[in-house]
Amino acid sequence: MKRIWVRDQLRQLIEDNPSGALIPSERDLSEQFGVSRPTLRAAIEELARDGLLVRHPGRGTFTTARPVSQPLAGLDGSSGFAVPPADGAWLSRVEQFQIAPAGPRLGARLHISPATEVLTVLRLRITDDEPMAIEHIALPAGLVPGIAPADFEAGSLYQVLRERFDVHVATAVQTTEATVTDVNESALLGVPVHAPALLFARTTKDAEARTVEYTRSIYRGDRYRITAQLRFDDSSG
Repeated sequence: MKRIWVRDQLRQLIEDNPSGALIPSERDLSEQFGVSRPTLRAAIEELARDGLLVRHPGRGTFTTARPVSQPLAGLDGSSGFAVPPADGAWLSRVEQFQIAPAGPRLGARLHISPATEVLTVLRLRITDDEPMAIEHIALPAGLVPGIAPADFEAGSLYQVLRERFDVHVATAVQTTEATVTDVNESALLGVPVHAPALLFARTTKDAEARTVEYTRSIYRGDRYRITAQLRFDDSSG
């Protein structure tokens, strides 16, 4: 069937181009493939439904931005995971930076008194010049005296904690669930209101078993995915 052949040719075109690239016009592609424009248009619409192409009226048809991948590798002999860096070059923009008493809810999460001062930071994570995630970070202020907004904008926060404050993060409990963006989150991420997203909540402890961080993050559902390596034995279900 000619439409299937055209679809396969378009898939190869998508693979040969970077994410977000403008593909040739329908007229040029129909001439290149030797097919009618209705046949070509049907193949493009099918690939758009599959999320491989996106059409912008007046601008053209583009390859879809590929999702950033976060691999997780199982640790031998345990149920935990090592967490290597995610794809891409990451930067951050700090939107809020303040120190205030923890209060009862945040105090409970960090296992500190509600009166203890906590540094809270709201930052926008950016990769490949595109907003990817919103992070709400909370750290006991006493652990990071003199830390500044610039420390959250480039490089690894955990590296800053290790090298400047002798805080060595060791373990964390993280939950992941599906959600949608609200008005403010959508504006920061540049996505429609109620766009699909992933919600991460992480409580982190250091090598001394102190709770040193609580972070709540919203990641774009169209640009971020997690890949896990699994190992099976005779007891696996």
